[in-house]
Amino acid sequence: AGSKLREVFDKINNLLSGKTVQTEGQAVSVTQHPQGLEFVCYKLAEKFVKHGEGEVSFHHDSAFPIAVVLSGIWELHPRVGDIFLAHLHKKCPYSVPFYPARKEGTSMEEYQRMLGYEVHDSKVEEQDHFLKRMSGMIRLYAAIIQLRWPYGNKQGAHPHGLSYGWRWLAQMLNLEPLADVTAMLLLDFLEVCGNALMKQYGIQFWKTMFFIQKSYIPRIEAVTSSGQMGCLSRLKNFMQKCLQAEEIPLPKGILTPSFWRT
Repeated sequence: AGSKLREVFDKINNLLSGKTVQTEGQAVSVTQHPQGLEFVCYKLAEKFVKHGEGEVSFHHDSAFPIAVVLSGIWELHPRVGDIFLAHLHKKCPYSVPFYPARKEGTSMEEYQRMLGYEVHDSKVEEQDHFLKRMSGMIRLYAAIIQLRWPYGNKQGAHPHGLSYGWRWLAQMLNLEPLADVTAMLLLDFLEVCGNALMKQYGIQFWKTMFFIQKSYIPRIEAVTSSGQMGCLSRLKNFMQKCLQAEEIPLPKGILTPSFWRT
């Protein structure tokens, strides 16, 4: 509910502003320790990324309430946003976007970690689980860049707005595609903020969509084996529907004005 989200936002904002906050029966304040504020900023940013790779990866709609709170906190406390990006880029290099190359002397285990895989006791996580986590983090990022906290001061610009999404898309299309990963990330990103990018960039956006369909999808196909076609097929269907309709649908779960009255 909208009222519940306001409670969460106010509590986080009060904590970061140095006020005393009640949590689990305790009164806490960042002023209780010289590094209190820095610690809270770090752990809070880390927690938001964990919501992306956990909550959002399983429940796509949850990207929007989480993103709108982070967007508002980022506006008032830029340090949280900076640390959030650092955590996000480390956990999901594709959010930069960046495909790390394996350097000489880097072990396979270390390289897999650089690519975003979880490695425990030399055992690498399953590909499906890896893709799900990356998907959740990209969806959260795509939601953040288009949302603003509705009760904030709208004078300034969004701290990390749609121009960053436009840049992400352009940079992504300048990279050589990877099997599985590239098709999934493009689909997630366009499903979540394609509508907002379409409204903001108009004809330039549609030129990019045509480029993806005509030039980039064949390049993804060239590196994709027959057993990895799932994400690519979904991306092709999405592109076809959008280009035929000349419209990107609003993402499922977007917060409407009526949500804030709940």
